[in-house]
Amino acid sequence: MTAALLFLLFLIPLLTAALCAPASPARVRETVHLLGSLATAACALLIVSQVVMHGPQTAAGNFFYVDSLSAALLLIVMLVSVTAALHSIGYVRGDVAHGELTERRVGGYYAWFHLFVAAMYFVLVVNNLGIVWVAIEATTLTSAFLVALYRKAEALEAAWKYLILCSVGIAFALLGLIILYAAAESFYGAGNNRLDFTFLAHTTHGLPGHLLLLAFVLTLAGYGAKVGLAPLHFWLPDAHSQAPAPISGMLSGALLNTALYGILRLVIIVQHSGATPLVSELCLTFGLLSVLVAFPFLLLQQDVKRMLAYSSVEQMGIVLFAVGIGGEAGYLAAILQMFNHAMTKSTLFFSAGNLTQQYRTKNMSRIRGALRASPFSGVVFLLATLALVGAPPFSLFSSEFALSAAGFDNGHAIVTGALVLLLAALFGVMIFQMGRMLFGVPPRADVTRASPWMTWPLLVPVTFALVFGVFIPHAFQALFHHAALVLAGRLP
Repeated sequence: MTAALLFLLFLIPLLTAALCAPASPARVRETVHLLGSLATAACALLIVSQVVMHGPQTAAGNFFYVDSLSAALLLIVMLVSVTAALHSIGYVRGDVAHGELTERRVGGYYAWFHLFVAAMYFVLVVNNLGIVWVAIEATTLTSAFLVALYRKAEALEAAWKYLILCSVGIAFALLGLIILYAAAESFYGAGNNRLDFTFLAHTTHGLPGHLLLLAFVLTLAGYGAKVGLAPLHFWLPDAHSQAPAPISGMLSGALLNTALYGILRLVIIVQHSGATPLVSELCLTFGLLSVLVAFPFLLLQQDVKRMLAYSSVEQMGIVLFAVGIGGEAGYLAAILQMFNHAMTKSTLFFSAGNLTQQYRTKNMSRIRGALRASPFSGVVFLLATLALVGAPPFSLFSSEFALSAAGFDNGHAIVTGALVLLLAALFGVMIFQMGRMLFGVPPRADVTRASPWMTWPLLVPVTFALVFGVFIPHAFQALFHHAALVLAGRLP
């Protein structure tokens, strides 16, 4: 059953991409896109349920491997991508109506959309870390076409910067994996499984600690560029701001977590080598640095999508900081932060896309009175903003509180205190920036209404952002707790 689902997880989006050809009629293309997205999401959800009920799943001669950590990330990608798929229908129609896109480019959009989704899923279910690296590079190539969709100078420059910086960055990750393979081969001899996670997670206690640490440092630098960690974050604001809003939501809510997954797998492997204190210090340092670097850009930003992008730099820093805290509590806080941020930030990008398309601008100084002009999108944007800044009782408050408690309990009081102060300052900055957009009198009386495809799908992620602050269903609790135990090395 699992093997069939895993193959369908890639076959369905590949077929959907092929059928969403530029020559297809618009309504046929939208129907295929919608059915393909729902079918792919159903496969992902069934795989996650298999892991929750029966534990780690393997298939195709151990080529595929899905444990609780993989399943937690699959759940994130599934929820964000299916919401983006629904939102895309209305958003793309609006761009066509405004002359931003031609029908031919719309076909390309849907095709690359599904190839991008397939690449992200592939990252999360393959066992071999070398193939994981290939899949992460595939997510860069497929999403770059979506970043450059509008073919404007700014979009092309953003896509080019994205391709160059991320490709150069993960070249360092490749070097780290080569060192990891050489260390495993020198100790255990040649074999096809020397980069399989199922092999490395239980055998690295015999490998040289300095080589494992070097492999981790290179992997952190390489995948850190894709995650958007400071100081390797320069591509992220440009790419997120120039991509269509549904893709911006996927980049921030799904892709960054998918790239971070590559780092997390190395954390599990290296912690058996005795290098855990150094790994912890690196994660704490770069996590806090990312939050610190994002602060002035958030304070001075005028482009709403760039502001949300810099917030993603901050949030990924918070997740890495939680990983640096370590222990079951720190890892659980990291998983919760990843999930809660994905739901909240994707909601913000989708609703911001509604507002920018309605107001015909991304400049926050020209977006006023959004609560009056666009009540649904404005209210959702307000709720997601409160969730993003960590206001109680929203979900990010719970995960950031858990992170802070774990930091103080695990002997990281000084850096955790610094993080809490930065988060308090960022709270004020974000509330000020978003408040200017939401309140007041709309500058135009002819602000267009958003399509139902652009509004009702937002209820999916925003509900998680609201509810998970006060109640997490048992199945989700079990999945996140087991994912934290996988990170701690206590579960297979």
